[in-house]
Amino acid sequence: MSDLLKIKQLPLNERPRERLYRYGASSLSNSELLAIILRTGSKKESIISLSNRLLVLCGGLNGLLRLSLEQLLEFEGIGMAKAVQILAIAELSKRFTSYKSGSLYKINCPKDAAVLLMQEMRYLSKEVLKVILLSTKNIVLKIVDVSIGNLNSSVVHPREVFNEAIICHSASIIVCHNHPSGDPSPSNEDINITQRLKECGKLLGIELIDHIIIGDGIYVSFKEKTII
Repeated sequence: MSDLLKIKQLPLNERPRERLYRYGASSLSNSELLAIILRTGSKKESIISLSNRLLVLCGGLNGLLRLSLEQLLEFEGIGMAKAVQILAIAELSKRFTSYKSGSLYKINCPKDAAVLLMQEMRYLSKEVLKVILLSTKNIVLKIVDVSIGNLNSSVVHPREVFNEAIICHSASIIVCHNHPSGDPSPSNEDINITQRLKECGKLLGIELIDHIIIGDGIYVSFKEKTII
């Protein structure tokens, strides 16, 4: 007989769904919550075992929710349906802490900009430059990916940085990039790029109001450091 196990085939007191009903979602482990989402295991292991294995191999939820579709499909027991479910969870978790949740997001201080992108950028393995486009009231209009890879003056061209800002009639922008090392201390190249963009913004009438560097749970604001 196949040992394919669904959640409802587990003993009643071991079913995550029933435990959630009785004790609330906060009482469940990460693997139990994941098991409720994925629902079925494989012919070789139960859904609880599969969920546990995924979290262990990925180093927890943070690791799991950073994976691409291709990376997820490499795991035994993960097909297209389960991979898509995990990607949907990852995207919802990002949107929960960002303006994409459906409400307007206003930047009142550098921390607001850092919080907006921290979860998305703190674990990236490559440097990524994003531009936050703002209205006259500092409402986020759009976030644009500009470049991926080591940032230098030859890669970060003002044309790419300000292109979407011009199209969207943005009043001002905030540039933001990450340091994969986890240390957000600005380099000389970071400072030079910022000064160049600041001058270009003056010519275009689109103010560069800050440059945020994201580290591992910490950030540096050029505005707070009076570099800009």
